[in-house]
Amino acid sequence: MVSSVHIREALSDIWHQFGITMPINNTEISIPASKFYESISYETLTASWLTRHAWEVFSPMIDHGMKTDLLISNGKMFYRIQVKTVESNDENQIVDNKWGSVDIDYVIYFSLSEDWGYITRPFEGKRKRLNSPDHIRFHQHPNNFIKAFKKI
Repeated sequence: MVSSVHIREALSDIWHQFGITMPINNTEISIPASKFYESISYETLTASWLTRHAWEVFSPMIDHGMKTDLLISNGKMFYRIQVKTVESNDENQIVDNKWGSVDIDYVIYFSLSEDWGYITRPFEGKRKRLNSPDHIRFHQHPNNFIKAFKKI
């Protein structure tokens, strides 16, 4: 059996023979723009994992007022999701309520430095511990994410 690494190496050799190179992005972006791109990447990842498991996924054009990054449907009901990232590898950290009293259904946290995340219902206080007992932990893999999502 040929591994994907061997296929990539063979393709790389062929591309090199014909003078084909892969594009390199050398664009310098500001720190706020970089944070925005990173945030969007986790929203896209979440959408991909949910789509893979037969959820209809919609992306609002603007989410500032309604605090909705993704809108999902099972064909009967719609659910509003807020996707957040944390820069720490400390699962015991305190996270802030960024949605206030806006009516959302789920909050999904991704660690930027580790391969874990948490799914929770929105909490009402100003702050809460990320690894609270009512928050569901997942490993950043589509199957683990869906297992955790089904538990919420």
